Amino acid sequence: MDYRKRITIDPTVMLGKPIIKGTRITVELILRKLSQGLSVDDLLSAYPHLTKDDIYATLSYSADVISREEVIEA
Repeated sequence: MDYRKRITIDPTVMLGKPIIKGTRITVELILRKLSQGLSVDDLLSAYPHLTKDDIYATLSYSADVISREEVIEA
């Protein structure tokens, strides 16, 4: 999935955090809700502007960010 079609970063919206385009819903919010046990269907009910593809784009974006992390061992 090409998350760049669905996720954007704008310094004037939500302090520059990555968001779903056309919303003020942050990637962070979606990840937190999923980590708290909400299902995709729960998220879609709670945030009607979201689509399944938005949620999958969030996961894809997050995987890309994590894959670029550099582990520094002490």
